[in-house]
Amino acid sequence: MISANNVTLRIGKKALFEDVNIQFHEGNCYGLIGANGAGKSTFLKILSGQLETTKGDVSITPGQRLSVLEQDHFKYDNFHVMDTVILGNERLYQIMKEKEAIYAKEDFTEQDGIRASELEAEFAEMDGWEAESNAAMLLNGLGVGTEFHDAPMKDLDGNIKVKVLLAKALFGNPDILLLDEPTNHLDLDAIAWLEEFLIGFENTVIVVSHDRYFLNKVCTHIADIDYGKIQLYAGNYDFWYESSQLLIKQMKEANKKKEEKIKELQEFISRFSANASKSKQATSRKRALEKIELEEIRPSSRKYPYIDFRPEREIGNEVLTVSHLSKTVCGEKVLDDISFVVGRNDKIAFVGSQELAKTTLFQILMGELEPDEGTYKWGVTTSQAYFPKDSTQEFDNDLTITDWLTGYSAVKDATYVRGFLGRMLFAGEDGVKKVKVLSGGEKVRCLLSKMMISGANCLVLDEPTNHLDMESITALNNGLIKFPGVALFSCRDHQFVETTANRIMELLPGGKLIDKITTYDEYLANDEMARKRTVFTADKEDDED
Repeated sequence: MISANNVTLRIGKKALFEDVNIQFHEGNCYGLIGANGAGKSTFLKILSGQLETTKGDVSITPGQRLSVLEQDHFKYDNFHVMDTVILGNERLYQIMKEKEAIYAKEDFTEQDGIRASELEAEFAEMDGWEAESNAAMLLNGLGVGTEFHDAPMKDLDGNIKVKVLLAKALFGNPDILLLDEPTNHLDLDAIAWLEEFLIGFENTVIVVSHDRYFLNKVCTHIADIDYGKIQLYAGNYDFWYESSQLLIKQMKEANKKKEEKIKELQEFISRFSANASKSKQATSRKRALEKIELEEIRPSSRKYPYIDFRPEREIGNEVLTVSHLSKTVCGEKVLDDISFVVGRNDKIAFVGSQELAKTTLFQILMGELEPDEGTYKWGVTTSQAYFPKDSTQEFDNDLTITDWLTGYSAVKDATYVRGFLGRMLFAGEDGVKKVKVLSGGEKVRCLLSKMMISGANCLVLDEPTNHLDMESITALNNGLIKFPGVALFSCRDHQFVETTANRIMELLPGGKLIDKITTYDEYLANDEMARKRTVFTADKEDDED
């Protein structure tokens, strides 16, 4: 068990947490949620001991081991992948290295033999002989192939490093597991594997995530941070949302009844306080009035942007035709003779682990890259708006947010433009902030404002939920669901894909394409059945041999 006892954290004059008391018990998975800036990551750092509190303390059951998903992707660049994962249990790693050093001695002494015997006993007790196979299992489950297991960390790209650091956090069955955004940079297959791992994990998990489906799948409890307090709810994210909304509704209804009673008592006191025959009754009602207390209902610190894509013209029957498209990037064939036709009612999710292939396809369709072979053609009634995965160049200038967005608006009116910015939570003086100093989430909201103001009837979005908080993801999800045009998008958020897409395209290794008119859950179910059939057939052939 891990608990926070009267924890207060002040940053300057601001109290980020105030007298927080909460316990996290074995066998439960807690989703830590709250608005951007509420202090989710900060609270994990307090629990892990990386950050000292202003007041209060954190206690852990003696003898229990705590493991944390680290955010410094360069910390282990001097290690190899397998060593990095095993470092998840630092004591086990120390034993392994001390053993190696002793056995490497040329002048092996009796004392060395005694020490080696002690280390071997502790090593066996910690399942050390299974360490490398367990580490390999974690890496393989997360999609890190065996060709990387002995590679230096410094040679890996960012996405694979993230997976190795996650494997490190999961390694060795820690008693308490702290995960800050573990699904970031994971493909959907890796996320699905992680979900199953955490569902079967029997110790304590505390996880911060913006992925609603993930929280629904793995969480037994939700810890909601709002106004410096943490309220614990039993159940997953959807249950928390329904419970919190019901609680607010009940408080409002109770207050309404109290307000009606207050009004009734005040009217009686006003009418009869001067009446001698009714004075006792008036005094009695004054006492009753003094006892009535209205519940304090503080509005949530969460803020939802308003995302509404309104096409300026209706789309025709001819939207997009892609014919025999091929593209090789840095010697890798990412698109190989792919063809498809987009209909006027299509909302297509591009899924699978081939991130480069999806981005390359979008860049070709938006005219940023030329294909090696093949053609594509947008219909004459279409207009496109694009959300790129890398928007660095968009914000590499000295413009204010208002001036930046005005450059993309057909209506060059500051009030008109500020209306779009206001919907995206840029209020008042925010409009004069320079775009180059914006946070990742603010830049995403700017790009979505640009897409809204364009009036396009075809939207192309490459991982738009990256850097967004849960409220903004929900708003974007709802905006795309009601959008009357065509959408082509990639996204790692399962619920986003399932509720938005009516057609699934998976880009495979080697550049081939699977195209299915179906929901995402149906696609995954059929894919799982196909894989089971393949395994069954292979097993049957082995038996026959």
